Amino acid sequence: MTRQQQPVQLGIVMDPIETVAASKDSSVAMLRAASRRGWQLHYLTPADLYLRDGVARGQSTALEVSERDEQWYRLGAVRDTDLRSWDVILMRKDPPFNMDYIYATYLLEMAEKAGVCVVNAPAALRDANEKLSTAWFPECCVPTLVSAQQQRLRDFVDEHGDVIVKPLDGMGGASIFRLRQGDPNVSVVLETLTRHNTRQTMAQTFIPAISAGDKRILLIDGEPVSWGLARIPAPGETRGNLAAGGTGVVVAITARERWICQQIAPTLRQRGLLFVGIDVIGDYLTEVNVTSPTCIREIDAAQDLDIGGQLMDAIEKRLHRAST
Repeated sequence: MTRQQQPVQLGIVMDPIETVAASKDSSVAMLRAASRRGWQLHYLTPADLYLRDGVARGQSTALEVSERDEQWYRLGAVRDTDLRSWDVILMRKDPPFNMDYIYATYLLEMAEKAGVCVVNAPAALRDANEKLSTAWFPECCVPTLVSAQQQRLRDFVDEHGDVIVKPLDGMGGASIFRLRQGDPNVSVVLETLTRHNTRQTMAQTFIPAISAGDKRILLIDGEPVSWGLARIPAPGETRGNLAAGGTGVVVAITARERWICQQIAPTLRQRGLLFVGIDVIGDYLTEVNVTSPTCIREIDAAQDLDIGGQLMDAIEKRLHRAST
């Protein structure tokens, strides 16, 4: 039996598996889709990766998954693995995006250079800051400033009157502030976010359409899923993040959102970003999420989709191209 006739060997790098809530985790949807295809699954955490004499290796654990959300996985034998023996590696470690995360991408890049399909591409994970990468597509964005200088940010607030400011490394709605011209908290907020003119901070004009939700749209190889998850802010909030109390509603994506996806798709493909979750408020792109995009389970459940299966289809096409 040739390698191409053997089951696909898929490794997943993720947080400790016992911490995963199967009922809402997108990685679980991916693993189930791969299992239904008969692929063999292997599990690691970033700390299980290592490099020996230029070869990326890992202490991996055989993994079986079920369709049940209770007791959804079973771990098997632990083995020392040359990552070059696998066909696919999913990098699904959640933020924080810190130096340990970056080191993991360096090791995975060694496997990628040896021919393993790594999703998403390790270099792209390092390069695509989820807030700053919107700057690749200015035609899709509201007026935006990134600066460590409080005065420049204060001038931006004065110019636009109503502004959102946030750190470049935040997640889940943490440390996102809405500032208006004349707000007495402008100085203290900017001092805090910039750490007294030493940390780059993003400012964007406020988008009133946030009241209708901050929509997560998933793209697979540049093609959007037809339904997105609108995270609608709780009363009195300007943040739609579910972690900040927002409510998720699955809605069809609009013509404008499809246009945004068309603008960004070539860059995503070029950079090896196979699975991406963009955030759109009203008519504007606000974030490009590449590390471990979520919301598969919510969209699947509402529309009887199999987004994980669509991703595995895209991976299969890549593997086929690589083998021919």
